[in-house]
Amino acid sequence: QADMVTSIGAGEGEVSIVAWPGYIERGESDPNYDWVTGFEKETGCKVTIKTAGSSDEMVSLMNAGGFDLVTASGDASLRLIAGGTVQEINTSLIKDYGKIDPRLQSAVWHTVNGKHYGVPWQWGANVLMYNADVWENAPQSWSVVFEEQTLPDGKSNKNRVQAYYGPIYVADAALYLMTNKPELGITDPYELTKPQFDAAIDLLRQQRQIVNKYWGDAAAQVDDFTTEGVVASTSWPYQVNTLRAGGKVKIGSTVPKEGATGWADTTMMHAQAPHPNCAYMWLNHSLSANAQAGTAAWFGSVPAVPETCSDPILTDAGCKINGIQNFARIHFWKTPVANCGGGRECVPYRDWVAAYQAVQSGQ
Repeated sequence: QADMVTSIGAGEGEVSIVAWPGYIERGESDPNYDWVTGFEKETGCKVTIKTAGSSDEMVSLMNAGGFDLVTASGDASLRLIAGGTVQEINTSLIKDYGKIDPRLQSAVWHTVNGKHYGVPWQWGANVLMYNADVWENAPQSWSVVFEEQTLPDGKSNKNRVQAYYGPIYVADAALYLMTNKPELGITDPYELTKPQFDAAIDLLRQQRQIVNKYWGDAAAQVDDFTTEGVVASTSWPYQVNTLRAGGKVKIGSTVPKEGATGWADTTMMHAQAPHPNCAYMWLNHSLSANAQAGTAAWFGSVPAVPETCSDPILTDAGCKINGIQNFARIHFWKTPVANCGGGRECVPYRDWVAAYQAVQSGQ
């Protein structure tokens, strides 16, 4: 395990970051969205990005090494900490740490025994994205992607809905059952006893009959909604924004009555980061209004620094559209573990992986 950095020295000329798509923009997609160029000019640290489509991909990239930072969701962060892959962050070297939303400053997905292993970045919900020509009013329940039914346009949802390909999606099924099968006694969609887990997998097997595909690539999902006739799916605000900007299809987005799963992402630093000074410079920059508000406006997320909502690129209204008021309705991704407290034995993540892969291959 690396010793915590005690001071920031001269930059090494580069910083390499593993990130979700749309998280680090340098004005190439749209010149109005750029929180990289100014940083590079100011610090001399050239930013290189490796995008990843799932938390599992992020974990394997970080385990392989060679990167400085990763924008890790809660279902990756604790695995990275437990594996010794990331290092403790010296928050006294992060000048705006105190401006971070207090609910995130010591959140369980990056803080272990009082030690911080990252700097909170952005958060949001896995929304229900839908075709607003099919639904005049937002669907009230996730049932539209789980249960075969006739949609408001008179046609079945069969082969017109999608599910996320990552095994953490088992939690979305569990969340649906929390409301719709209360007798199962699910209280946390990431802490499932064997009978609760089996019920979620049964629901996903049933869903397998109606999904047209499991999406893992944000850009591909945008195409599916544009040209392949997909009308409803779990999604990220990033795809919602991209489709709305494209203007080819009328898109709505909602958090239904059951609530939603979601992500609170933290920028974490590799234990053997090749460019530690540039990494700390980026960690500081990541809390600036330029980076926080720009990312939130572009991706559709909520910034970890609430005061940046007033930045003109985002605005308080934009923070509201992106769901700042939904914090309590989101069950944030975290890694399922066997020992889930209170003497309960829960199904660990590796079993989620095996079971969900079996569902997707039709077993």
